[in-house]
Amino acid sequence: MENCIFCKIAQKEMGRLVYEDDTVAAFDDLNPQAPVHVLLVPKKHIEKLAEVKPDDAPMVGHILEVASAIAEQRGVAGTGYRVVVNNGRAAGQSVDHLHFHLLGGRPLGWPPG
Repeated sequence: MENCIFCKIAQKEMGRLVYEDDTVAAFDDLNPQAPVHVLLVPKKHIEKLAEVKPDDAPMVGHILEVASAIAEQRGVAGTGYRVVVNNGRAAGQSVDHLHFHLLGGRPLGWPPG
């Protein structure tokens, strides 16, 4: 997508990636809600979770694997972390590109939001 900020970050037109492969890009959130707050985005532009198709399942699984690896690298795997996906404005999705929030480094209350 031409004007999608997450597409631009994934294509390295702006920002700094903390992880990248052929499928996913990850970067630190500019407005972190926890000491560890990394966003993971598919390089394929998908607007939201509700638009994920069966063919996208391996990509989603891979993103979760990458989230676990980053949690390990950032030192929160042992104490706990959360992976969040918001779907739509009412859920808090502010960028129309599927993204996963990796949050950790502090106690995360429940229920969220």
